Amino acid sequence: MKSELADMAMDQKRTILDGDAPDAVPVPHALVPHLDELAILLDIDGTLLDLMPTPREVWVPPGLSETLKHLTERTSGALALVSGRSLNDIDLIFAPDVFRAVAGHGAEMRLSADNEAEAVHAPPLDKELKRRLAALAKLSPGILLEDKGYSLALHYRLAPHAEKAIYEAVSLVRAELPNAPIEVLPGKFVCEIKHSGFTKATGVCELMKHEPFKGRRPIFIGDDVTDETVFAIMPDMDGLAFSVGRRAMGVNGHFDAPADVRAFLARLLDPR
Repeated sequence: MKSELADMAMDQKRTILDGDAPDAVPVPHALVPHLDELAILLDIDGTLLDLMPTPREVWVPPGLSETLKHLTERTSGALALVSGRSLNDIDLIFAPDVFRAVAGHGAEMRLSADNEAEAVHAPPLDKELKRRLAALAKLSPGILLEDKGYSLALHYRLAPHAEKAIYEAVSLVRAELPNAPIEVLPGKFVCEIKHSGFTKATGVCELMKHEPFKGRRPIFIGDDVTDETVFAIMPDMDGLAFSVGRRAMGVNGHFDAPADVRAFLARLLDPR
């Protein structure tokens, strides 16, 4: 039981396959004339933006916001960012631009870029649980704590040696609180703890029930384990899924790096 979560993290990372997964995806020019039929759904960290040593160091490359705004216009607003970050965090990154979004792994949603109203699907984590989990940042120098309200993330990109200790400690907390409605999300040098019952996939399903997304064919691009729930539902929506930096199971293709995703999105605007 002590190493259950550490083993789980390793098992989830093994979903990356080398033999059966698709090759890098070419730009699907056939989609360009049909942007008015598409919903474009984009993860942020590791997909649109390059990963950095800490979450606060990410930055929006020149031209990306303009590309996203033009795609929003061409799709009549059917472009949304799908992220584990909070809405507030997303807005700080892309300021002064505001985009429709599924945030907090599906806990928050903004259906209109002109409307600050948020649809909240989960309560914040219990304060005592947060306190106990936050104390795990003391396991090693370099572990960074991020409180997202609906979840709590322990980033260890600056302390990769601490991965096993983090997951073992989280497993102990869960063993002591077996009835706590929480779920652990292993990611790229991050262990995130959130309320169970909502995911990026549940957020996307809710998003696709509303205009201007309703009735459109979704295209989702993501890079991490937390994006796999969305990869899994794309066939049910006649959608397309693309992974970044790895060849994930069940996707239609993959990009090598966020720069390739940004170039792909820019080329969607140019039929030539």
